[in-house]
Amino acid sequence: MTLARYAALVLGAAVVSLSVAWPALSAETRPAALAGALLAALNSVCAYFLALWSAGRSTTAFFTAVLGGMVARMFVLLAAVLAGVLLAGLPRVPFTVSLLAYFVTFLVLELTVLSRRPARAPTP
Repeated sequence: MTLARYAALVLGAAVVSLSVAWPALSAETRPAALAGALLAALNSVCAYFLALWSAGRSTTAFFTAVLGGMVARMFVLLAAVLAGVLLAGLPRVPFTVSLLAYFVTFLVLELTVLSRRPARAPTP
């Protein structure tokens, strides 16, 4: 699956699920739920990009991209959560629940898509 199709799938899933949940959310929690979904979606698309980029490269490049990218994404997410809660004043519980729920959902999706990719023959 291409990066563009994966990004469309992730964003589509976020839009559909938020559309379903939107009427049940209070006006105060809607921005927090939206921010959590967008952060998780961006994180997932970045992780998928790094996995695609590193496929077929050397083991060192693979581990640098995947593990280094994971550490970098964790710090960016931490900074975004702190900014959302402390600077933007988003409600903590809805923001955290949304971020974690979408994170786990998109992680399962990412692993499912990546596990179904055909194996490439190593380049000489």
